[in-house]
Amino acid sequence: MSKRHGSYGFEAPWAVAGLVLGAIVLLGLAVVSFALDILAAGVAFLAGALYTLASATSHLYTTRRGRFAVWARELGRLRGDERLLDLGCGRGAVLMAAAGLLKEGRATGVDLWRAGRPGDGEAAARANAEAEGVSDRVELVTGDLRDLPFGDDSFDVVVSSRALHRIPDAGGRARAVREAHRVLRPGGLLLIADARHAADHEETLRELGVVDVRRRDGGWRFWYGGPWAATGILEARKPAA
Repeated sequence: MSKRHGSYGFEAPWAVAGLVLGAIVLLGLAVVSFALDILAAGVAFLAGALYTLASATSHLYTTRRGRFAVWARELGRLRGDERLLDLGCGRGAVLMAAAGLLKEGRATGVDLWRAGRPGDGEAAARANAEAEGVSDRVELVTGDLRDLPFGDDSFDVVVSSRALHRIPDAGGRARAVREAHRVLRPGGLLLIADARHAADHEETLRELGVVDVRRRDGGWRFWYGGPWAATGILEARKPAA
């Protein structure tokens, strides 16, 4: 991985805070139990504290390094002249990594920009594009993933990293996948990383007639706390015309 110059924050910082706080509470209970000579409880609380601390460490690693390593591997197949779309780009962690590889291409990020969350808006993404030196090949667009403001067959590659699961209803998520398929050119590549609904996205694509679909585990680098919080990766090719 090349050195990152942008600021991409922590994904779900409240989850990390909760895990750390839980570990502290469990450790305190372990200390009290050992002090009262309640060994079985002390061992159980200590084991819980260590497990919870390990989960917090996993989450921190993924959000600061692991996810970048996974996407560096996935984006390594780019030729460098593609038009790429990042669905729900946020601050642009994936968008800027892709733009850095598109020496003759262009990367577009679309998002509704979460109001009320400082540092997560369009301005933060633009600042990251400047910091990474890719602002000349990055475009940011405000739009709903369920109704993309782009024409059919507009992009060679469409990617999304843990954005579709934020759409609250199954129908909305299916519409977003159909929109991703619509704007992807025939023969184009679709890559979706999702925490819970990769299988549903695969089903939607197969209903659209996509047969070149593969779903896999993103691996330990994409765990947000442990294997119980793994990220699935869906890879598909839109059928050639």
